[in-house]
Amino acid sequence: MNKITQLFNIQYPIIQGGMIWNSGYKLASAVSNAGGLGLIGAGSMYPDVLREHIQKCKKATDKPFGVNVPLLYPNIEEIIQIIIEEGVKIVFTSAGNPKTWTAHLKEHGITVVHVVSSSKFALKAQEAGVDAVVAEGFEAGGHNGREETTTLTLIPMVRENIAIPLIAAGGIATGRGMLATMILGADGVQMGSRFAASVESSAHEDFKKTIIELKEGDTQLTLKELAPVRLIKNKFYNDIQELYAQCPTPEDLKILLGRARAKRGMFEGDLVEGELEIGQIAGLIHQIKPVNSIIDEIIAEFKLASKELQQLPF
Repeated sequence: MNKITQLFNIQYPIIQGGMIWNSGYKLASAVSNAGGLGLIGAGSMYPDVLREHIQKCKKATDKPFGVNVPLLYPNIEEIIQIIIEEGVKIVFTSAGNPKTWTAHLKEHGITVVHVVSSSKFALKAQEAGVDAVVAEGFEAGGHNGREETTTLTLIPMVRENIAIPLIAAGGIATGRGMLATMILGADGVQMGSRFAASVESSAHEDFKKTIIELKEGDTQLTLKELAPVRLIKNKFYNDIQELYAQCPTPEDLKILLGRARAKRGMFEGDLVEGELEIGQIAGLIHQIKPVNSIIDEIIAEFKLASKELQQLPF
């Protein structure tokens, strides 16, 4: 066992990212049943929907699972109360100040992990009392750090500054990627894009098919004036770039973004006008597979790459 498997009582130090419109109970329970830690993504769920997914996840697995909670969620108090009432024991927080809820969650016996994009925020999370941090490089899909620090440099920098367990995220979808980040100082990994393209993901099938067709350069970080987000380059993305040519105000960008654009793209399958969030590592994802096959392949490749390193002549 290592620090992450011990912290969560799981077989492998692999966490599935709690992605909006991708991470329902089917995905979370499948990851947990396969030996990792599944997370329900609360960011795209109304409170009653979250409660339903938690209850269904408890029926679908007897293994540990958690909930990912964006702290800027408008119904955050109700969300936290539901998590406590339903007996969830692991919460990953993001997009907000970890001091706000960490102590309250821990008072109820909940293990708390916070997602950060810099050493500065990793230290603040440690000071807030979290049990571990996820350090996410800007290769990642979805909403991202403004610093644009890559995983390759972020992980050793964060490792140098904190004493608590460290989970690497951003640009990891293979066993070799997992090994690389752990050599850099991570105790485990969080993968989003790889599980977005799984059979059990709640994403629309057309979005999944788009993921496995992507090449390098097909995603870009944009909308930094609002909240930086990595998107697939489709018509909506091109409309953003055309608007940028006119020197838009943040309000102009908000009008173009509108409401429910991410749901329209990833959940409903509008590949033209939808917001399609995915990481750069999509260029290495070539098939939609069941979760158990994905994790088996990652672990097999991790073990093989470890042996190859041990055989180096220096």
